[in-house]
Amino acid sequence: MENRILMVCLGNICRSPLAEGVLKNKVNPDTVFVDSAGTGGYHIGNPPDFRSIAIAKKYGIDISKQRCRQFMASDFDSFDTIYAMDKSNYNNIVRLAKTADDIAKVKLLLEESDSVETEVPDPYYGANDGFELIYHLIDAACTSIAVKL
Repeated sequence: MENRILMVCLGNICRSPLAEGVLKNKVNPDTVFVDSAGTGGYHIGNPPDFRSIAIAKKYGIDISKQRCRQFMASDFDSFDTIYAMDKSNYNNIVRLAKTADDIAKVKLLLEESDSVETEVPDPYYGANDGFELIYHLIDAACTSIAVKL
């Protein structure tokens, strides 16, 4: 049986594409499907931010072919687990839920790691070292997810 996992941030250009790529790199694609989306529709159809592409490449992961899309209520029907990068996006996702079962599918990504952080910070407006930080936060959480699967 295939597990279907969706990674979600605000614009689907920094954190969630990186999380998609990292988790895809750790799981069997025959048994786990991973995708990403953003709660905002600002970058639909665009590739991830060049800094996310660069940090992924640094660790041997190619996310350059991904394209941004917006989270939709229908994603609750398509995915088993939906990981939000932060509380703001968690709340935006839950607002679109139709049932308690939908809400139960949504978690903060860092709930899966032993990090003292609870949210993956948005590196978009920061310095490039923010992308290094989020890579390691995301990598630790995705390692935990892969072990559970």
